[in-house]
Amino acid sequence: MGRGRHARALARAGFRTFGVDLQFEAVRRALDDAIADKVTIAGWCADLRHHPLPRSRFDVIVVTRYLQRDLFVSIGDALAPDGVLIYETFTTLQRVCGRGPTSPDHLLEPGELRHAFGMLEILFYEEVSAPDALARIVGRRAARRS
Repeated sequence: MGRGRHARALARAGFRTFGVDLQFEAVRRALDDAIADKVTIAGWCADLRHHPLPRSRFDVIVVTRYLQRDLFVSIGDALAPDGVLIYETFTTLQRVCGRGPTSPDHLLEPGELRHAFGMLEILFYEEVSAPDALARIVGRRAARRS
């Protein structure tokens, strides 16, 4: 969740908003900023590798400029039927920009994000190289069949 910029925007738009960050101080600051903005967000300090998100729970999940590959499956599983994932993070081309992450652990390979969320219906996908090198995906989890 970081400082909660996206969480606050979602709360202002009327979403019941829940943010997660590994760093307690980040969660605390995000909640303080939400109070100052007069919006309500819930915050959870957790390592999602050990305390995963609940399955089939969220209508929208937003991940920006963060990459932890071992969470891809649990992020997809946390979407409710018809839930939408919006994910954006850096690609290996970011190294050329001379700023931002440089470690392969924090940079997507070309096409990797699309492949990682192949279980979703892809509504939008792009990779751009300027001003930052980013991959972006919007995908929807299929509705349950009755």
